[in-house]
Amino acid sequence: MRLRRTKDLSGYTLGAIDTDIGSVQDFYFDDQHWAIRYIVVGTGIIFSGRKVLISPLALRYPAWSPLHIHVNLTREQVQNSPGIELHQPVSRQHEMEHHRHYGLPYYWQGGSVWGSWPDPQALLNAQQERLGDSPMAAETKSVSGDTHLRSVHEVSGYHVKATGGEIGHVEDFLFDDETWQIRYVIVDTRNWWPAKKVLLRPQWIEEVSWNTREFRTKMGREMIEESPAWDPDSPVSREYKLHLHQHYGYAPDWTVDSAASGVGSQQNASLEANK
Repeated sequence: MRLRRTKDLSGYTLGAIDTDIGSVQDFYFDDQHWAIRYIVVGTGIIFSGRKVLISPLALRYPAWSPLHIHVNLTREQVQNSPGIELHQPVSRQHEMEHHRHYGLPYYWQGGSVWGSWPDPQALLNAQQERLGDSPMAAETKSVSGDTHLRSVHEVSGYHVKATGGEIGHVEDFLFDDETWQIRYVIVDTRNWWPAKKVLLRPQWIEEVSWNTREFRTKMGREMIEESPAWDPDSPVSREYKLHLHQHYGYAPDWTVDSAASGVGSQQNASLEANK
């Protein structure tokens, strides 16, 4: 597992089985599970400049190599994929068409991040065992319900408000490249405190207002101001995460109650309403 910053992947090449199909331009994440659901790929002249969505469920394993992400798809599959208008919300119906086209299981069937499983590969393996077919065999049962997909580019720049006032803006996200869950929101505070970036867990965000373009937390402004600075040139070490979580009064993120249970004397009483 490695934490990756989405902006670092801009321009990465998507390699299909038989050709390169384009480059990474954006990501769509779901604001309930805080997981990246699709890579937005610009196909350039290959497919007349179309932009297509590629699910982490379509990745080959291993998927990562220098400046490349590899997918278990062919050029023809991508070329014939359903069209999408990225300036409009991605509907559940479109997601179903997309998954059926590629033969992928539905990630929203189940109570965990990926169906009933913690990562895309586990969902594919379970599907293969259940159907006795290739791992690219999708459920046919229809599913209703709203989708909660947001563009990473869209939310970059959203203001971040704490108790006591604004603290900065969303710069980017750090995600786990196995589970594709967003582990940290990167907050740039340079307009308030010189040259400092801080990390917040999504579970510490109380509310996201899409109308006012704000992330809101009940953590105090002073507490965030005094939090450990994040160095984008250094890995997020276990020691740093322990220091960060202890500062906010939460158990480390590798424990079961990391998001919900506060620990330590530094916990602010106003955090009780946090998710």
